[in-house]
Amino acid sequence: MSVDAHASAAEVACRVRSGEWSAVEVAQTALDAAEASEPVIAAFAALTPERALAQAAAVDAARARGEELGPLAGVPCPIKDLAEVDGLPYQAGSRALAGNVGQRTDPVAARLIAAGALTLGKTATPEFGFPCYTEPAGRPPTVTPWDRHRGAGGSSGGAAAAVAAGVVPIAHASDGGGSIRIPASSCGIVGLKPSRGLVSALPFRAPGPGLACDGVVSRTVADTALGLAVMAGGVPAGPDGAASGVRAGLSAAVGRDPGRLRIGVTTVPVISDTAIVHPACVAAVEQVAGWLAELGHEIVDAPRAFPAQRWAAFDAVWTTGAASLPLPEQAEAALTPMTAWLRARGRAVSGADYARAIAAIQLLEHEVAWNWAGLDVVLTPTLARPPARVGELRDDADPAADFAAQIDYTPWTSIANLTGRPSVSLPLVRALIDGVELPLGVMLTGVLGHDEVLISLAAQLEAAHPWPLVRPVG
Repeated sequence: MSVDAHASAAEVACRVRSGEWSAVEVAQTALDAAEASEPVIAAFAALTPERALAQAAAVDAARARGEELGPLAGVPCPIKDLAEVDGLPYQAGSRALAGNVGQRTDPVAARLIAAGALTLGKTATPEFGFPCYTEPAGRPPTVTPWDRHRGAGGSSGGAAAAVAAGVVPIAHASDGGGSIRIPASSCGIVGLKPSRGLVSALPFRAPGPGLACDGVVSRTVADTALGLAVMAGGVPAGPDGAASGVRAGLSAAVGRDPGRLRIGVTTVPVISDTAIVHPACVAAVEQVAGWLAELGHEIVDAPRAFPAQRWAAFDAVWTTGAASLPLPEQAEAALTPMTAWLRARGRAVSGADYARAIAAIQLLEHEVAWNWAGLDVVLTPTLARPPARVGELRDDADPAADFAAQIDYTPWTSIANLTGRPSVSLPLVRALIDGVELPLGVMLTGVLGHDEVLISLAAQLEAAHPWPLVRPVG
């Protein structure tokens, strides 16, 4: 049987385990698709065919020996170029790290590889993952397969573009302020930021202030649940994270009736008082709210999570993170204006300022819990506008204006990072914008540790209102 290039991750693994498909054939099919699409969407920072084919041959050999294969056996799954993999390029989207090669493998990437996934390459990301657009210096911008003039979003833009174009069924991603959900919305795929602590990178990376986490992007809710179950395995959750029992139920949550949920709905921006929400994004939320009501859920208005000025705590921690990057002094000249500006601002944050910001984030988590008490899920747009055109947000001449534009474009995503809540962007709605059909993600944000509820609800919506699974390039 010939390999279906657009099969889901679950189907690929099933057919490889049964012997219907060779992992080497799967890898070569994905590599061919990547090479064909790369001149258009620029999804990869580097393709690694030798590594992928060697891993695939090992999977086929293990199957021939009768060994039990992992849950991602033979599944092409590239790694975002913010995660290190031993022996592979590791440049984090920055000219300052040109030619850098990984010396060890991040535990999150290692779990995917141990589960049988094939490391097809490293996906494109903006410099150190800071912007919500993937336009790294010195290389073409990464674009959504829906419109080559519009960006794929960021910072997991390369991962999302590769999945949406049908190159791979699933890809590693990460999210510090919306970096899984923003590109998922722009590219018309599923992007779930898990609960804080569910996916641990210890002992390789410390959790720090707890804003960032790892996850996957995929075309189906089931594949996202499968990827998260793999990534969450092997390391106990921290004291502020989800219970270990959550991991075992992630995949089982797909197809499970979520029950009647109380869902709050709002299209009012939270982290910005200046953001203007596109009518199509408002209409998308209203449409999905109607669908949720038809499915039997209780729909109510959601109060504002917090006043916009409270977001200053995120800003202080974000810029301090930029300032603390361990870069040699000579690397500063190679940084983009945005990164240099963030680092300069971060250096101005005192230790006392940082401590106050961390305390403010902790209080903010309780404020959101109070304001959203009694709500199982909150529905918002993922983005304030349709996918941004390439260069629309980026402003090298005025990084402050660039940063402000990013905030207005993403006025909901970082709520989940500040509070540790799980949050998913779903490609349920599409609209004709300037004569081109574009995906409009809607975002469902749940309660900390209740990832299974969010997955069950997302799968229920997917079953009732399925979306296009692949947007072929061209």
